[in-house]
Amino acid sequence: MAKTTSTPEGLFDIDGLLTDEEREIRSVIRKYVEARIKPDVADWFERGEIPAKELARELGELGVLGMHLDGYGCAGGGAVAYGLACLELEAGDAGIRSLVSVQGSLAMKAIHAFGSEEQKQHFLPRMATGEIIGCFGLTEPDFGSNPAGMRTRAKRDGTDWLLDGTKMWITNGNIADVAIIWARTDEGIRGFIVSTNSPGFQANLVHRKLSLRASVTSEIVLDNVRLPADAVLPGVSSLRGPLTCLSEARFGIIFGALGAARDSLETAIRYGMERIQFDHPIAAYQLTQKKYADMTVEYGKGLLLALHLGRLKEKGTIRPEQVSIGKFSSVKRALEITRECRSILGANGITLEYPVMRHMANLESVYTYEGTHEMHTLVIGEALTGIQAYRV
Repeated sequence: MAKTTSTPEGLFDIDGLLTDEEREIRSVIRKYVEARIKPDVADWFERGEIPAKELARELGELGVLGMHLDGYGCAGGGAVAYGLACLELEAGDAGIRSLVSVQGSLAMKAIHAFGSEEQKQHFLPRMATGEIIGCFGLTEPDFGSNPAGMRTRAKRDGTDWLLDGTKMWITNGNIADVAIIWARTDEGIRGFIVSTNSPGFQANLVHRKLSLRASVTSEIVLDNVRLPADAVLPGVSSLRGPLTCLSEARFGIIFGALGAARDSLETAIRYGMERIQFDHPIAAYQLTQKKYADMTVEYGKGLLLALHLGRLKEKGTIRPEQVSIGKFSSVKRALEITRECRSILGANGITLEYPVMRHMANLESVYTYEGTHEMHTLVIGEALTGIQAYRV
């Protein structure tokens, strides 16, 4: 037997690349996930239910909702600290990280970046505590990868706006107090802060999901929803608005997906040390150790890339195509790692007694949302060639 053991992160000496504050934030979130999320998340996943409003309050107390935004009750943390929080949350479940991501990087980010001072003062402090939950309505039933084709429309009616359309695959939709809805107007693509209590606003829960079951997913129907003039986000009138928010959310996924990979890898290593076949633990066999080695190297490479991109973001120099590289890399690596870990667990790997197949199923959604894997492939291709292949 080996005289020393190490964790996957320990082999890469990741702690040496982090500040004291980043390590402390990671530790706080990891302890929360171990104590609050992991004991119950398999049951939430199986039932397709989650105490989202309760969790939002707790996450607000931890300071992770909008933690990378400045002012208005937000923590103003660095990009790497936020990324590490996403990693630890997704080590619990992608649904928990999605709750935080949609709240902070989509709904709060939209108000923070494009809202009026009055809107920021009114909404952001209460969203940071989890008192108000937000959702983000961009994707439509027929327009996912091509948001420019959206059919949701807002038109002026005196000083008011009338909003009509349908949004699909909206995380937090049924529990949200406010929805950031993007719509086509005569003035371009505008964002609106919509109270979910508004007449004509309806959220329909998506049932029978096989992925992200510990998450609220909804269809939003907008039927002649009347909004006051001050519901519009004044700071943008183009797709730059939602795309800016999406880029923010994708950054969290770069780290988050690796959390699912790490939790699966650590589970597979523990299982291999305990599972006896042919009088030896399966971790003692060369084929199993090769799997461990391959997965650990891929995980470490992914984490090093994520940290590099985080430092670029903190310097303000990160580019959208670099975010695409990170999302492309992390989710692909994480899916491959979780599938390999499932093979080590054998038949036990398909049950909710272990987290691996739950992570694998969740990653199938992460592979698609915030830009499909194919779209990020073409973004990278365009950066290399100058050719927009998705328009051919």
